Amino acid sequence: MLRLDHYLRTPPAIALTAVPRIRPRAVRLPREPPHPRGKTSSTVPASAPPMREAAAARMPSLAHREVARALADKAEARLAAQLMPSAVPADVAEFRNGAGNAVGTLDVRHGAPDSPIDFMLQSSLHCKVPNGAIDITSILVFLNASTDAPHFLLEFIQGSPTSMVVILDLLPRKDLALHPEYIEKYYQNTQLDKQRENIEELPQTRPYRSTSLFVRSACSPTAVSVIIDCGQGGESILEEIVCGHLASVAKGVLQIWLDNCTGNTSEMEQVERDIMVKRDQVVRLKSIEVDLTANLPRMFGPEVSGRVITEIRRAFGVQEA
Repeated sequence: MLRLDHYLRTPPAIALTAVPRIRPRAVRLPREPPHPRGKTSSTVPASAPPMREAAAARMPSLAHREVARALADKAEARLAAQLMPSAVPADVAEFRNGAGNAVGTLDVRHGAPDSPIDFMLQSSLHCKVPNGAIDITSILVFLNASTDAPHFLLEFIQGSPTSMVVILDLLPRKDLALHPEYIEKYYQNTQLDKQRENIEELPQTRPYRSTSLFVRSACSPTAVSVIIDCGQGGESILEEIVCGHLASVAKGVLQIWLDNCTGNTSEMEQVERDIMVKRDQVVRLKSIEVDLTANLPRMFGPEVSGRVITEIRRAFGVQEA
């Protein structure tokens, strides 16, 4: 997750009335039959729960949300019985602030027994600011200690109708300098870096650098971390890029992750596994500290943000200090 300080401190220089309502379009990613791993269960639904679908339908319609929704559907269809049904309370599945100018949705599905999935988290935030709006859509799929495979991270942050930040990565779970074989297995042999090259070759993109050094250090060398800026009057260009080029790259990264990271356990010495678990915990704690506790209260107030952060802590398996 990313720090939103810049967006909250310096709102986009666009009048709220000028923010376009992009007509929903069907962003179609080819559906593939589920590939269940290990024990299967006919009682675990792969489809999104109605409560989540209803909440998502009430969020402002943006092209990047349609792309994220298609990707989430693809991941859930592929993971199928590896995911438990959502158990997020109704007042966290959809939440808003007292002023009515910020709304959010959150869905968490934990991994089923014997699954390498720890949890899959989807969230969407919309916050009106004096000169525009901020829209954030995230998908996180974290794996458990049965495997050393990378986690999946996608985050779209849109601060104006013509520009947005994209973060897309397979988060490494080992020190890459000490484990070159990890780079080879998950990043080099999968040709993951070609996806980064495909998005960075666009003339509308430039590198994005998080203000948090920790966030930057936690990402892989193949991470997509860019700003797409289409300039004044570029609303239709941004939508075209998001629904075309960006959707294709995000689908490619997700496919690589599904094919190479979700089906197998990893043989590790216990000491090595303990180090990996400790690294995971640090990443999760810092994600909450750097992003959520710093920014959600500013958007939603202490009571609402407290409920949401508690649910995310539960998913992350970390307790408040």
